[in-house]
Amino acid sequence: MNILLVEDDERISKFLVKGLGEAGYQIVLADSGEKARDFINTYDFDIILMDIMLPGMDGMQLTQLIRFKKNYTPILVLSALNSPDDKIKMLDLGADDYLSKPFHFEELISRIKALTRRNKLSYQEDTELLSCGNLRINTNLHKVIQNDKEIELSPTEYKLLTFLMEHKNRVLSRTQILHNVWGINFDSTTNVVDVYISYIRNKIDETEQKIIHTVKGTGYLVKD
Repeated sequence: MNILLVEDDERISKFLVKGLGEAGYQIVLADSGEKARDFINTYDFDIILMDIMLPGMDGMQLTQLIRFKKNYTPILVLSALNSPDDKIKMLDLGADDYLSKPFHFEELISRIKALTRRNKLSYQEDTELLSCGNLRINTNLHKVIQNDKEIELSPTEYKLLTFLMEHKNRVLSRTQILHNVWGINFDSTTNVVDVYISYIRNKIDETEQKIIHTVKGTGYLVKD
């Protein structure tokens, strides 16, 4: 599970990074709202843990921006502000849960599990069938169908095509694709994205309708 931690207090962030890492989570730390915004624009996260009082863009502004961009990653607020008004405002802005500091670490883990479990169930229902033109992906069965014919893809080809289809009608940069399909620490100078796009294009039929579009100088786009 990939977690974005947005926290400018070094003492708290070190404690959380260490504890969550030991619990088996992958943590990306942003010590400002602006850094968090840049991470969110580049990577996909399973959950965002967010303080409210941040330098520059605060947690309220960041939450508004995330939801304005139709990003529905669960947001769990971790804040020393514990008045009912603060909690209500953050929840109204789009946060999913609110945990007041100080908190028990076990409760944090429990809240993370509950939010990601709920989001995963909702996500599975929404994305059981991805489609573009005559191409279909059944994400439950991991099957790619085109014109009633199953297309055999390697695990990486399937992951890449699914990522493109999940973000249909949105231009994805090579960096975004690389980080989300191959991992954040993968060599960013490689041409592996272009190579695997060509593999997929050789397996799907684009005679009726072009499925994968190249956006020169940027990346790729799947669109109806």
